[in-house]
Amino acid sequence: MKRRPLTLIQDELVDYEKAMERMTDLVGERQREERPDTLWLLSHPPVYTIGRRTPMTHLPDPAHGIPVIETGRGGQLTYHGPGQLVGYLIVKLAADEHIVDYVREVELRLVEALGALGLKAERRDTPPGSELLTGVWTTETDRKIVSIGMRQSRGVTSHGFALNVDGDLEPWHWATPCGMPDVDMTSLLRESGAGSMDEVRAAVRVAFEVV
Repeated sequence: MKRRPLTLIQDELVDYEKAMERMTDLVGERQREERPDTLWLLSHPPVYTIGRRTPMTHLPDPAHGIPVIETGRGGQLTYHGPGQLVGYLIVKLAADEHIVDYVREVELRLVEALGALGLKAERRDTPPGSELLTGVWTTETDRKIVSIGMRQSRGVTSHGFALNVDGDLEPWHWATPCGMPDVDMTSLLRESGAGSMDEVRAAVRVAFEVV
């Protein structure tokens, strides 16, 4: 991977729709060269977000009371909640670089971060005709621990990743995550029994070359 140092914004719990408004502003600033490449780390109150291709049959029962918000990123349904580290990436791509290339880089950097926390993980190539395997998976237990959904506008990326640290995994069972009915979503706590949010944030900062 080439060097790509990022500046950091850190927040705790931020309402999803308010975060989207700020992310739009950050993207505009990057497009106008008013800010450097940026990683924004935060978490959200419980919310499901869906991509434009998400089937209605994949949505949760409204009786659970968790809002569902359509978003402009790639990918399908994702759950966000406390105990999950979200990273939004506002990065200007090189002229010969595509969003798919950058998503692969993000996967590898998160594999590196999880390795530093003692968890073996991997990115996966998608077999022809299968649902996209974008994200990061545990090597030994074959579970998905990171969801990734991104887009680019005028050469600048937005949205990013969601890494499950120590939050409630039950809401994942109330819907169809990532377009894959059989996927087993997991967390660092479930896999290793350890790993605080502060430790995960620190490992992610190192992996993404935060300056």
